[in-house]
Amino acid sequence: MKYRTLPNTELHISDVGLGTMTFGEQTDEADAHAQLDYALDHGINLIDAAEMYPVPGRRETQGRTETFIGRWLKNKPRDQIVLATKVAGPARGFSWLRGGPTGLDAHNIHQAIDDSLRRLQTDYIDLYQIHWPARPVPMFGETRFSADASRKAEPTPIDVQLRALADLMQAGKVRHIGLSNETPWGVMAFLRAAREHGLPRIATIQNAYNLINRVFEQGLDEICYREGLGLLAYSPLAFGLLTGKYLEGPEPQARLVRFPEFGPRYRKPYVEPAVKAYADLAAAHNLPLNAMALAFVRNQFFTASTLIGARTLEQLKDNLKAASILLDDSLRAAIDEIHQRFPNPAP
Repeated sequence: MKYRTLPNTELHISDVGLGTMTFGEQTDEADAHAQLDYALDHGINLIDAAEMYPVPGRRETQGRTETFIGRWLKNKPRDQIVLATKVAGPARGFSWLRGGPTGLDAHNIHQAIDDSLRRLQTDYIDLYQIHWPARPVPMFGETRFSADASRKAEPTPIDVQLRALADLMQAGKVRHIGLSNETPWGVMAFLRAAREHGLPRIATIQNAYNLINRVFEQGLDEICYREGLGLLAYSPLAFGLLTGKYLEGPEPQARLVRFPEFGPRYRKPYVEPAVKAYADLAAAHNLPLNAMALAFVRNQFFTASTLIGARTLEQLKDNLKAASILLDDSLRAAIDEIHQRFPNPAP
C-alpha cells in the first residue's frame, strides 16, 4: 500500500480507500465488518461513507451504512483511520433526510454532521464532503447544463456553505473539507470564496473516474494540478462493468441487475463495445480487466485515492489484489486508443 499526504493538510491517506455504499443494502453488517477489518489489516486507512448511504437511497435504510461503521469503529484505534463522510444537498429530492433538505445552509449542515457523528460513534470527521452541488448541474449520467433550471433555482450560496463548514472545523467536529460530484466551475467557485472570505479551503474532489468515464480530464485534472487538490476516485470499476461480468451474464445480485434504476448512466449504446474492447486488451496483456481498470485510475497524477467498494469480502480481496499492478507505456497508449474510439460512453 502506498500513502499520500493531501496537499495543504496533515492527512496521510492510503492510495486505495474503502467505499461503503453497499453496507446496509447489498452487504449485511457481519460482512461489512469483515470488509472493514480486512481493509485495515491490509493498509487501507481511508474509509468513505455518506449520510444518505446505502444506495439506492431509501427512507428505510438511510444512515444504516454509518451505523454499521460506527459499531465497528468504536473498538478500533480511531487515530489510525481517516474517516470521510458526506452531507447531502437538495438536488436528489430525498425528502426523508432531515425532514427534506431545503438547502446546504447552516441549519442543515449542523444537523447532518451531528447525526453522522452519532451514527459513526466518533467525535470528529477527518474529511467532510458536500455530496453534490446545491445548484442544478448535470449529474449521474446527465450531460447537459440547464440554464433554465439554474434561473429558477435558489441554491444556498457557496460562501454560506463554507461558513457553516468553517463553524464545524472551529468546533472540532471536522478536520478538513471536500466536494463531490462537482464541476470545474463549482470547484473554482469554492476556492475563490475561501480566498475572498478567509474561509477553509477544500482539499479533495470525489468524482466518478474510470476507463469509460474520463470526464474528469476535461478541466478538473488541471485544477487539481494547479490548485493542489486530490481526486478521490469513485466507481473505478463503473458499477462492476469493468470486471467484465456483465459481458458474461451477471448473477442476480449484481448491482445493475438488482437495481435497474442505475441503468441510465451505464446502459448507454457504446458502453458494451467499449468494455469489450478494454476486456480484450487486458486479456492480450494477461491481465484481469479489473486489474487494468484499477491500475489506470490509481496511477493518475491527480488521483489521491481510488475508492474500492465491494458487495462481499471476496470481491474486496480480489479487487485489492488487482489494484497493485502498474501499466507500462504501451498499455497506456493502447488504452488511449480505445478511448479515442469510445470517448466517455458512461459519463
